[in-house]
Order: sequence, then structure tokens, then C-alpha cells
Amino acid sequence: QVQLVESGGGLVQAGGSLRLSCAASGRTFSLYSIGWFRQAPGKEREFVTAITWGGGTTPYEDSVKGRFTISRDSAKSTVYLQIDSLKPEDTAVYYCAALERGRAAYDYWGQGTQVTVSS
Repeated sequence: QVQLVESGGGLVQAGGSLRLSCAASGRTFSLYSIGWFRQAPGKEREFVTAITWGGGTTPYEDSVKGRFTISRDSAKSTVYLQIDSLKPEDTAVYYCAALERGRAAYDYWGQGTQVTVSS
């Protein structure tokens, strides 16, 4: 089992920044990557980006390119999502999820952290 805990969300004005954290615990040695997803009110959950435990990243969702940056601290088993130049349309619940080696789907999910951007 892998446990994920997100933190760092909040209410911020447009143009501001936040850094979200995703702390992993449990069977972290079995992980291949950690991904960030978000779900806006009334919309389906969408993939934002992901990072492998070795540090490789996947392409960012188009609307966040140049504004979001994913990174990880292996020693702390924590993945971060730096969000700059926030826009009201970034308002969503942000989730991190874990993909284990040999698996095709994200099996473990955090509880989510709310990001609200005011105009």
C-alpha cells in the first residue's frame, strides 16, 4: 500500500503562486511515478503532469505549460507542483496519484487539496 497526502492549496488572487506538495509513504520503493491531476467544478478530472521517481517528467497539459513545474525530493518521498501566474480557470481540487512499476493505471490517490483563484 502507498499513502499520499497533498497539502499547499488555498485561496489566491489571479497572478499569484502556490506550491502543492504530495508526500508519499508506505511501499514507495514500488513506485514508478507520481502524477498530478485536477478536477474543476462540473468538469471531469484531467491529467496535469507526472514525474518518475528517477526525475523524468511527462509533457504538461497545454493550458498549464510554462506556469506549472513538477519536481521531487526523493529523500523526502515528496513531489511538488509549483504553480505560477495562477488564473481563475485553475480553480480546482488538485490530486496526486501514484503509479506502481508494472502497472498501467494510477492505483493510489490522495485526498485532494483545493486551489481557488480569485479574479
